[in-house]
Amino acid sequence: MDKSVRTVTALKAQKKNPQRISVFLDGQFACGLSRIVAAWLQVGQSLSEERLAQLLQEDRIESLYQRAMRYLSLRPRSEQEMRLFLMSHEKDEQIRELVIERLRARGWLDDQRFAAQWVENRVAFRPRGKKALALELRQRGVRAAVIEQVVQELDEEEMAYQAAQKVLYRYKDLDHQTFRRKLYDLLIRRGFSYEVVLPTIHRCWQEIHQNPKAEQEEV
Repeated sequence: MDKSVRTVTALKAQKKNPQRISVFLDGQFACGLSRIVAAWLQVGQSLSEERLAQLLQEDRIESLYQRAMRYLSLRPRSEQEMRLFLMSHEKDEQIRELVIERLRARGWLDDQRFAAQWVENRVAFRPRGKKALALELRQRGVRAAVIEQVVQELDEEEMAYQAAQKVLYRYKDLDHQTFRRKLYDLLIRRGFSYEVVLPTIHRCWQEIHQNPKAEQEEV
């Protein structure tokens, strides 16, 4: 009898992780596989060492893919962010590349879409200047051409105004000099240019004092 071929004698869900299956060959525990990979097996099936090695490789790929999906569940990721994450969990470059290819093919990795979503989120919740947005995207490995495409149509004056609106309720009772200094510092830190910041400060000050009783609500 060929000792390199063994028989699957049992397939049991693991108690600590039911998504993994313990595989028994010739009555002895052989390995654990993800449920998706173990679905190819059935009790009584003959299994060669070559096929077992292939299944173990597929299991490493599947396990890394599921880890990547959990990472993506926190927020969208750029391809560079994902590559760095996978490197911290898998040394085999071939396995990492197979996972990257699967993520791309299924639409989970797309730097164009990532950049657009990043900018959209910033504009909605924490507006900042084009240069600041471009820097954030560069730090995440997004290509310059993609960055230029997603930021070029942004209205920086309107974004600066929206950023100011989010803090005016705190600044509305300040004297002009303090109001100007605080709002200037905030907008400059957010990456807006001097040419955009000064008109924004003037606009906000005028609005407050044209309507002194109006409440400035946080957006």
